[in-house]
Amino acid sequence: MSEEIIQLTEKLLAFNGLFMKFYQEGREAGIKHDFHEVIKPFANEVKGINDQWKQAMKKWLSAADLKHLHLKQIDTTSDHIDQLSIQAFFPETSKTRFINSHRTVEYFLQEILKELKN
Repeated sequence: MSEEIIQLTEKLLAFNGLFMKFYQEGREAGIKHDFHEVIKPFANEVKGINDQWKQAMKKWLSAADLKHLHLKQIDTTSDHIDQLSIQAFFPETSKTRFINSHRTVEYFLQEILKELKN
């Protein structure tokens, strides 16, 4: 169980890095991606991993007794990931909001990895 969560969490961390890369490319270089060719398939791939992660996390968290990880954080992080996977391609997205969501996701995923690797 925890091995699966580690793998999924690491994949989501990698996606989170890509979100920032795509967002910066769009803002700085003005790169526009085709919705049906790039954005939709990418968002669907992220959603698949995200849904697996969310389900595994809820199962694990209900069995584990952790003081600083909560079910609400899983829902919030999952929602942020779904939003970021699409917003990353739209440079008109609020920079502050995007960066704050990105950092929130990064922090929570890192905390999960720390917890699982202890």
